[in-house]
Amino acid sequence: MLNEVWGALVIFFILPILGGLPLIAWFTYAVSRQQLTKLGTGNISVSAAFYHGGKIAGILAVISEATKGIVAVLVARTFFPTNPTWEIIALIALVMGRYWIGKGAGATNVVWGYLVHDWRIAALSFLIGGVSFTVLREREIGRFGVLVLFPILTMLLHANDSGRIVAAISLAVILGWIYKKLPDDLDLSPEAGQAESQATFRFFQGSKTIVSLDAELEVQKAGQKAATLSKLKRLGYPVPQGWLLPAGDDLEAIVAFLHPSTAERLVVRSSAVGEDSETASAAGQYDTVLNVTSQAQLRRAISRVIDSYDNQAAIDYRRHRAIAEDSMAVLIQKQVLGVFSGVAFSRDPVARTGDWVVIEALPGDATKVVSGQFTPEQYRVYIAPTMATGSSWVLPEDADITVEGIGDVPQKLIKQVAFLARHLESCDRSIPQDIEWSYDGETLWLLQSRPITTLLPIWTRKIASEVIPGLIRPLTWSINRPLTCGVWGEIFTIVLGSRASRLDFNSTATLHYSRAYFNASLLGEIFRRMGLPPESLEFLTRGAKFSKPPVLSTLQNVPGLMRLLGRELKLKKDFERDYRIHFSPALARLERDLTAESPQILLAEVDLILELLKKATYYSIMSPLSAALRFAVFKVQDRDIDNSLTPEVSAINAIARLATEARKLNIASFEDLAQTSKGQEILNQFEQLITQYGYLSEVGTDIAVSTWREEPQIIKDLFIRMVKGDNETQKRQIKRKKGFVQERVDLKGRVTEVYSRLLALLRWRFVALEKVWLLAPGEIFFLELEEVKGFRNRENIQKLIAKRRSQFLANSNNDPVPALVYGQAPTTIISSSAPITSRMQGIGASAGQVEGYVLVVRNLQAVGEITRETILVVPYTDSGWSPLLASAGGLIAEVGGRLSHGAIVAREYGIPAIMDVHNAMTLLKNGQRVRIDGQLGIVELL
Repeated sequence: MLNEVWGALVIFFILPILGGLPLIAWFTYAVSRQQLTKLGTGNISVSAAFYHGGKIAGILAVISEATKGIVAVLVARTFFPTNPTWEIIALIALVMGRYWIGKGAGATNVVWGYLVHDWRIAALSFLIGGVSFTVLREREIGRFGVLVLFPILTMLLHANDSGRIVAAISLAVILGWIYKKLPDDLDLSPEAGQAESQATFRFFQGSKTIVSLDAELEVQKAGQKAATLSKLKRLGYPVPQGWLLPAGDDLEAIVAFLHPSTAERLVVRSSAVGEDSETASAAGQYDTVLNVTSQAQLRRAISRVIDSYDNQAAIDYRRHRAIAEDSMAVLIQKQVLGVFSGVAFSRDPVARTGDWVVIEALPGDATKVVSGQFTPEQYRVYIAPTMATGSSWVLPEDADITVEGIGDVPQKLIKQVAFLARHLESCDRSIPQDIEWSYDGETLWLLQSRPITTLLPIWTRKIASEVIPGLIRPLTWSINRPLTCGVWGEIFTIVLGSRASRLDFNSTATLHYSRAYFNASLLGEIFRRMGLPPESLEFLTRGAKFSKPPVLSTLQNVPGLMRLLGRELKLKKDFERDYRIHFSPALARLERDLTAESPQILLAEVDLILELLKKATYYSIMSPLSAALRFAVFKVQDRDIDNSLTPEVSAINAIARLATEARKLNIASFEDLAQTSKGQEILNQFEQLITQYGYLSEVGTDIAVSTWREEPQIIKDLFIRMVKGDNETQKRQIKRKKGFVQERVDLKGRVTEVYSRLLALLRWRFVALEKVWLLAPGEIFFLELEEVKGFRNRENIQKLIAKRRSQFLANSNNDPVPALVYGQAPTTIISSSAPITSRMQGIGASAGQVEGYVLVVRNLQAVGEITRETILVVPYTDSGWSPLLASAGGLIAEVGGRLSHGAIVAREYGIPAIMDVHNAMTLLKNGQRVRIDGQLGIVELL
């Protein structure tokens, strides 16, 4: 027993150190004076020794690592002579030490160690794997094939030894994991290595002699351009046949394989690592050679393209864009003899907004357009957001597409090019694409597709327009942005852990035209890191549905997702604790008259409220997410949920009950209530309601907007309409049920109340400061938070306020603003609106069909008469809009979803509602008769 204890200690502590001994590095330095840690990939491996040190260093490296593997197995056999499982465990310990300490994979250790452990398995694995590698000439298949083979052979030859089988599988998994972690010196160019090792290197690199675009290509070896074209060709896009010469491969093989002629012309192009990527296009930096008609020309063309990588202009470009010096593959394709050719941008690179595709085209081949020596014909083509999201890139016969521009290129071809460009965008995470195309009289060919780097990042109004809708003043933004971005960063970090360290969560949101936009590109990258499906960005920008996430990514994120689930499960408990300890005492203490307070006290209380808002913001984000998650998991219908704890619903219910009492008095106006004692009692109760719900406003998240307590007229108007009875609300009756979903909806209502009350208290302190400093009403909200805290002199700040107010007013005239902005927003909005149609699609949020007359309401200060035949069209639906919705016959909103304020109130009162109808405020006009279907989300002009 003691002997086995010592054996375990030796295996787990001594063998990892043996594996980590850098014998290869020592031998290589002794032979060639080369330091492997500073060369190539930095790995201390057998291949690195051959590459940098030559044959002698390589042979010594093999001997040293083989000896380690043999020693490990013999040590285990000495201590555990009857248990061969320990021999494999010894190899695992040796390999882990080799990886952790020695920066190597340990393949040589395992090969020779397994030879001593069981020569039959080693021989069969070597024979089968070696033959496969020799025939297929694929290094990756050969390497991972052996990792699959030796565990299988272990199972077959030792079927009753479960311990040995588990150990063999574990060793294979560990080696596979290490292979993926470590770069390989075999990927380096043979020409840069020792001359005596180049032939051996080329053999073990295992590349096929000829690589075509029909194969799956890796970006790091083939370059982005070739890898993208390969992917698109395999997806069925019309990419011309092509072949790849990987960096470092001998060009003679591919020259001998291809036979260009005047009838079969070839084009030779670059495909450098970092070219045509999301961060750099490298357009025009490397040479392209056309009209190759002989093998001699092909040989010269390939050399010319390779040499262009070292042109000074290309070197400066890479240095300026911080692109690492790497390698360049060469792409050879059949040349298309174009009748019409050109380029297309799936999004307008000048307007940076809208749903128009921009096309430049000319008769002839594509070089005329991209050379800049000819003025191309210009076309703009409108493609509806959801039109090009199907499986086929071929334009449907009945597609309703609008083309602007006239020229020699057939309109049908222009429409097909536009459809192809937009289809490619949908295929690449909604990233705008710059494509080159050519039409040979029969087929439209796709020559190139790459991201439009100047149109990144993508900014979206989706979600942002619900979180903080409308025009935003500097003070509101300087408070909301760090709170929101900080909490989102905290939530993402819970899942991602250390993988979130390089993400800049402060760039999650920005202002364009004084409106909030979220960084869809950043959120898309976060989604991918979290293992969510690739259309997550499409969900943000287009409202698409998620597919099932990749299994491997999901498994990788299981620990983080479990941490987030833990937060979700204890969300209510955490809120109750913070409400008892922090929120409730502070709310009670801060609710008081501020007339006589000094600026010092007011600013101190601003800081206190901001600290409370940090906690409240976490709950205001997590509780809707939690509610939405539970809705999806438990398949609960919206109509089965009671939203009575939501502040806006609770307020309207209270007003409706009071109106029922007042109706008995037969009054015609609010002032008539003061004429009787019963009316006076109702007036007192109404004042109590204003006090109770006075924190609500038109935009609950914007402290620059007046609260109901400050401007109660809209509530008075609603009260009188309810009293008259001609617009009496039809509140649906719900039998309240307990459940996981209802619990979260109730929590969401309570969180909304706390968050809204804190924001109101914050606003009232800024208003009090405004009065003390003798600023005009509303002026303080054109300052940022730090400027308010550092306020010293009223005169010095007036110019800044005037400048910002002027810009704010200019931005208020930008209506509508685009749903998506690409890159940096232009100073003015270029018109790119969609053609008007008689049918519009949105998100069905409250079931039912109704016909009525449109009333476009831009703000609560411009409300006309509302009846049951009124179909309200609003920009968004925050809590303050609830009194209007309770009186209307239907609702259409430009933004929002099924869990937004307007949708909730509409369902409570049985009003059909459609959210997310793009440009509804512009396309619909007052007095138009429409039919809406709140189930299907359809708006029809009648």
